[in-house]
Amino acid sequence: MTERIAVVTGATGGIGRTIVADLARDHHVYALGRNAEKLAELAELDRVTAVECDLVGELLEGSFSALDELTRIDVLVNAAAIAERRSVEEASVADWRSHLDTNVVVPAELTRRLLPALREAEGLAVFINSGAGRGAYPGNAVYAATKHALYALADALRKEEANGGVRVTSVAPGPVDTPMLQGLTASAGGDYSPEHYIVPEEVAAAVRTAVDAGPSTQITDISVRPRVELADLR
Repeated sequence: MTERIAVVTGATGGIGRTIVADLARDHHVYALGRNAEKLAELAELDRVTAVECDLVGELLEGSFSALDELTRIDVLVNAAAIAERRSVEEASVADWRSHLDTNVVVPAELTRRLLPALREAEGLAVFINSGAGRGAYPGNAVYAATKHALYALADALRKEEANGGVRVTSVAPGPVDTPMLQGLTASAGGDYSPEHYIVPEEVAAAVRTAVDAGPSTQITDISVRPRVELADLR
């Protein structure tokens, strides 16, 4: 039996790490990230190959070759993202460009480069979106705009690949107990209460739902909300 292959970006983030661990149960996972220490921890897991890389730098400059050896990919999870609170008035051109590069251009370009391998496996491309992809909050314009764009990217790709065998899923968590949310909450001057937020394992479970869907269907959109919904940044 051919070993199933998965690629996960943002693998050293709170959500990415749990997705890697879950997929490694029955896939060989290429875990992409920038944090060498956390990548080393992931590399200790069975069936995980840790790949240290800067996707914005390497991929967008055309120097990225870490996955060129892969001729088939069963699952691609685009989980890498940045989030900083910026209103329209506060945001600089550099803020817009850094968020758009990481949150939209990188997943678009990586998916484009890996499409032949995804088609070969009749694989699945997953885009980790956000509650902010459907509604923006004051002071969070830049991040929300990129997540709206990511929905459009996934929606177009799914229709473009309708006859190519590639399935496409957007998974949109609400507030998840991660360092990213801690930073957003701190920048807004709020109190951080982990018990109010989704645990990352629930997001990994949502991704697993899409991965395990039968061959005649695709799960196009999954929203993951906390049991008690509060006003939040995502």
